[in-house]
Amino acid sequence: MDTGAFPCYLRYVAIGDSQTEGIGDPDGAGGHRGWADRFAALLGAGTPALRYANLAIRGRRAAQIRAEQLGSAVALRPDLVTVMAGMNDIIRPRLDRAALLADLHAMFGELTAIGARVITFTYPDIGGIAPFVRPLSPRVRELNAEMRGLASRYRLTLVDFEPIAATTHPLVWSADRLHLSPLGHDLVARAVADTLALPGADATWRDPLPPVRRTVAESVATELTWTTQHMLPWIARRVRGRSSGTGIQPKRPDLQPVLVSDRLTT
Repeated sequence: MDTGAFPCYLRYVAIGDSQTEGIGDPDGAGGHRGWADRFAALLGAGTPALRYANLAIRGRRAAQIRAEQLGSAVALRPDLVTVMAGMNDIIRPRLDRAALLADLHAMFGELTAIGARVITFTYPDIGGIAPFVRPLSPRVRELNAEMRGLASRYRLTLVDFEPIAATTHPLVWSADRLHLSPLGHDLVARAVADTLALPGADATWRDPLPPVRRTVAESVATELTWTTQHMLPWIARRVRGRSSGTGIQPKRPDLQPVLVSDRLTT
């Protein structure tokens, strides 16, 4: 961790998909909190003047994030931006890798051009989260390699989740295995804080979590339940061309103060 003086960020903007919107982490009032809200609370605890916007919308692929969120993010003139994009492209049956990379290049190029510090991520192996989708694991590894290259090219801050075993632990994921659980959102928030060397942050997010022990019968039952209740309905929505984000608007489209109540709830 860097021991130098921590920069003072005053305008934080988050763009992305369902993870950044906060799906899987209910806020107790009918909405969603999520790792970006949690990280903003950590950042705002030491910077009362912080303003935070979250433009992320569930179900969005990289091209949609670029088309719908990038311009608004740039217009807010942030000094800190998080970009979590690409996983919804990876899990689709057909992946246009060149188009995905072009969208990532465009987003990182525009955001760094305005002087913002940009944080992005590698992804955990989804085959370790849901064994039935293990054939997609090579795509994840390829995207992660590309993200490392992009981070070097554009001088991004990279939060590297791929080698961290805790990121594929069952407790980190919701029952649908598509979205982080509250524990998972907390892990990501703490990982970003640690990577930025926020005062008081540490590397405990990397610590192994206790193993979940199941019998063979329990494991088979768990996989069958997940397949029928989550995977097959997801496939059906894709076949019908429906998205979970249809009609959804950003939950925090403008830069707003991080409230004291937000900071106290971690």
